[in-house]
Amino acid sequence: MRIRFSPLAWSKRLFLRAALVLAVFWGGGIALFSIVPVPFSAVMAERQIGAWLRGDFHYVAHADWVSMSDMSPWMGLAVIAAEDQKFPDHWGFDVTAIEKALAHNERNENRIRGASTLSQQTAKNLFLWDGRSWVRKGLEAGLTLGIETVWSKRRILTVYLNIAEFGEGVFGVEAASQRYFHKPASRLTMSEAALLAAVLPNPIRFRADAPSGYVRSRQAWILRQMRQLGGEGFMTENKLYAK
Repeated sequence: MRIRFSPLAWSKRLFLRAALVLAVFWGGGIALFSIVPVPFSAVMAERQIGAWLRGDFHYVAHADWVSMSDMSPWMGLAVIAAEDQKFPDHWGFDVTAIEKALAHNERNENRIRGASTLSQQTAKNLFLWDGRSWVRKGLEAGLTLGIETVWSKRRILTVYLNIAEFGEGVFGVEAASQRYFHKPASRLTMSEAALLAAVLPNPIRFRADAPSGYVRSRQAWILRQMRQLGGEGFMTENKLYAK
């Protein structure tokens, strides 16, 4: 009796096995990093491998992990004011912002606007890759739900601030604070935190050490938003920061 080989069936089995491995890997990562400091992220690995492929062996992507209590409360408030003002209340997605972004993108095909929450950005930075694709957005949505289910909002913000890219080879708020202001993240002022948050849309193009006029105007806008949210009290009221 001859067994017929089916490439389609073999491909389906391979795909299912790969999907199962990734699900276990990502699920384990979500569980592990709910407690353990994150040593590196997928984006950091992507940047490092890219540098090696370019022959740049001086580039080192790393982050110095610090707890939320070792960061200035202004830093958390700054990224919330800049990126996701509904962060304490949503379940991982800002539906209103998504609807506005879709409407904007239909009218302005050359100026695409995103609507990713801090939770979505954390999922993408930690587990996925850069770029725009429906596959990545689908995976990001599933990982975001997992993170929101297992982690507290404080934990999501802590991980985000420790792996966010603030410049060429600069990951995490501690590394950024040391690089640009020569002091630990615990001593960042309101203005300095707003400046770091101002470069987040494109930390390679926008620089905290040589801010353009646009970055300065964005910094001023973020400062106004921080005050409107309630200043430092916003963080403690939402249990996002406590000594």
